[in-house]
Amino acid sequence: MNTSRICAVDVGNDSVKALFGKLDFELYIPNVIASSTEDRPVIGIEDLNEKDPVEGIHIKIHSPALKENNAVYRVGNLATKSDNASELDPGSNKSEEDQTLVMLFASLALDAAREENSGIFKKNNNVIDATYTLGTGLPLREVKEGKDVGYRSQLLSSVHQVEFLVTPKYQGIKVNIKFDEVKIYPEGFAAYINLVMDNNLNVINRDLIDKSILIQDIGGLSTDIAVIKNRNVDDDKAQGFNLGVSEALESIREEIRLKHGVELDSRRDVVDIITRKNDRNHIMVKGSRTSVHDITDRILLDLAKKEYRHLRNVWQKNSQTEICYFVGGGAIVLKEYIKTINNNLNGYNIEFFEDEKESIWMMANAYRKLISDFVRKNSKEIKSNEPIKSNQPIKNNEHMKQKVEK
Repeated sequence: MNTSRICAVDVGNDSVKALFGKLDFELYIPNVIASSTEDRPVIGIEDLNEKDPVEGIHIKIHSPALKENNAVYRVGNLATKSDNASELDPGSNKSEEDQTLVMLFASLALDAAREENSGIFKKNNNVIDATYTLGTGLPLREVKEGKDVGYRSQLLSSVHQVEFLVTPKYQGIKVNIKFDEVKIYPEGFAAYINLVMDNNLNVINRDLIDKSILIQDIGGLSTDIAVIKNRNVDDDKAQGFNLGVSEALESIREEIRLKHGVELDSRRDVVDIITRKNDRNHIMVKGSRTSVHDITDRILLDLAKKEYRHLRNVWQKNSQTEICYFVGGGAIVLKEYIKTINNNLNGYNIEFFEDEKESIWMMANAYRKLISDFVRKNSKEIKSNEPIKSNQPIKNNEHMKQKVEK
């Protein structure tokens, strides 16, 4: 019988962040896919098995959960080099997109195929049977609409197979993925848990748990504003918006193409231009270092104003709020613009995470804490306690509320 391996996967609109086991493996993959054929040309085929599998993810997926079954994809960095690369579109629901599942299954298959896991999962004739206990999340808006129930059911009800095609080290390997349990957490709730608790869910920030706070999570396609009062997330007052940085990044990419004739492979390239330490907001045009500050400033400032308007509206409805924390990859992109707007207006008490990795990995870390705690408690109290239902209202989540109160 296979051991069920704990995994925490944040399928972000910009990238997938995944943590496995006792933090013995982590993955970061750009959330980009491209339809492909079962064969692909490789320069230097003899060196294929020396390369990092993450740089050449080429897979075929069979799963009843997918609208397009048995399709072949290039994933992540490999997909960004394709003419038909696909990123999630504004207005789409993460829980209803094949791309979300493709990225999730690819991440788990990359973990299952590792030689280090040969003692955990059975392997027979290049077929690996892998069982996972998954902690993941969805935007607050989708959870409030009940979309987490169908998403969880899709994952639990089937075996999902990932076949590695022309992928370094794993070519010819098939991974059958089965879920022992799936817990889906609202992203705002997860951010709160990560702010106030350590890896064992012991309170590490007692000053924060007694405050009325907001957490504004800015992603690629959506923004969630969680409202925390009385040590609990108020799901009635929490807000989710179809506003993220992806559309702005796409606009920057297009304007750079039109003005400078430079084709950027993906939104990931735009993020790199905006956030890198050296030569920020500069590109190379025909070998010359060229500023694109005028393009990025105008577009990102406009988006920052929209994000700030949402903050102001939610804060006005929750007037006793003491502080708002900005989290997520989008917050990193917009940080300086939002700070400038807030300072000019003598505005609110807001805070950003200066550690960019901490902000980017916040959701994955929170899911790992939550799913680890679920497994720990369930194994100890399986005879006396019912597992928490994934669609249980946030404000009635007594299990986590009690944890916070300790």
